[in-house]
Amino acid sequence: MSTDFVVDTHLHLWDLSVGEYAWLPPEGPLHATFTAEQARCELDAAGIATAVLVQAEDSETDTEFMLAQAGRHDWIAGVVGWVRLDEPDTARRQLDRWQRHPAFRGVRHLVHDDPRADFLELPAVRRSLTALAGRGLPFDVPDAWPRHLARVADLAAALPDLTIVIDHLGKPPADPAEFRDWRAALRAVAARPNTVAKVSGLQRPGEPLTVAAARPAVEVAFDAFGPRRLMYGGDWPMTVPSGGYGQTWETVSTLFGELSETERSDVLSGTASAVYGVAERVR
Repeated sequence: MSTDFVVDTHLHLWDLSVGEYAWLPPEGPLHATFTAEQARCELDAAGIATAVLVQAEDSETDTEFMLAQAGRHDWIAGVVGWVRLDEPDTARRQLDRWQRHPAFRGVRHLVHDDPRADFLELPAVRRSLTALAGRGLPFDVPDAWPRHLARVADLAAALPDLTIVIDHLGKPPADPAEFRDWRAALRAVAARPNTVAKVSGLQRPGEPLTVAAARPAVEVAFDAFGPRRLMYGGDWPMTVPSGGYGQTWETVSTLFGELSETERSDVLSGTASAVYGVAERVR
């Protein structure tokens, strides 16, 4: 069990009776309901104090579901929900509604599933993201490689007051040539001071995450961002087909164990506090 204070900044819950989750495979271990009670058991086994829930569907229903869970479970330190970024007036009304709940901490859109490759460049989206920055809310970008990672650097330059969170280190590819291109794109993003990233979601489908497999991407991330701009995310239950929460935590905590105490504290809770404002609330 961990002796550090840890905030898992990337955990999902979903209920098949509540959301549609169109991206889920029609069968297999992920096509199931994953509850707050199950998640708490996984966190307890790893010695992790608290977690931030992150949207799994571009819908109000999913955000309502997560906020309701946060209201029932005090270990849920925050919620990263969804708003309709391509309709600024709708986004504003949704943000007004969500921000009435103290757990609402940020916004994410499933850009990798959106058919518009230029989604982050749309004028309407830029207006909504400008409003997000004005409210002090960060914007999570999932699975950014290959379509969106380079565009994130441009977005960060255009909106310097917006904190942009790269989920899963942008999903580094396995192919060596692609990995070099991903590394260059991630470094360009990291060159913008208003960007941070999550060490999360590095597992491959059906393959337990090992230290050897994770190390190259994690080392690139530490070199590019530094510990004060990185966060830990467990990405449960997406890890279920790849060895589960415990396997993932054991791997990344081994890598984090190579850091100094101060650096490890930054990655495990300090950056989460700065970006999502959650750590102080649960200490």
